[in-house]
Amino acid sequence: MSEDSEIEAVAAMLEDATARTILTQTSLEPMSANTLSERCDASKPTVYRRLEDLRELDLLVEQTEPDPEDGHHRTVYSTNMDRITVELRDGELHLSVDRREDIADRFTQLIEGI
Repeated sequence: MSEDSEIEAVAAMLEDATARTILTQTSLEPMSANTLSERCDASKPTVYRRLEDLRELDLLVEQTEPDPEDGHHRTVYSTNMDRITVELRDGELHLSVDRREDIADRFTQLIEGI
C-alpha cells in the first residue's frame, strides 16, 4: 500500500465513530465482538466489518483466549498501535503508525540478535 493510499485508508477509518470506539475501548483491554457491539451501540455485523477493516490496516490484532464461563475459547481484539501521526513536510503528507510489538516478535528479535 502506498503512503498516500494508507493515509486515505486510515483517515477514512478514523472518520467512523464505530471504528474510533473500537480502537479506544480495545486500548484498555482485549474485548470480544459481542462486548464491542454493546460498547459501540452498533449491530454485530457492523462491528465485525469494522474489526476486519482495522485488522487489514494492522491497527488491531485478534487473539484467542480461554473463556472461563463456558470452558471453551473466545476471540478477542486489542489495539495494535500507540499513536498515529500525520506530518506535513516539504508539501507532502507523511503518515506514521507506532505499532505495539508482540512479545513473541520481541523474543524472536532477541534470539536473532544473539
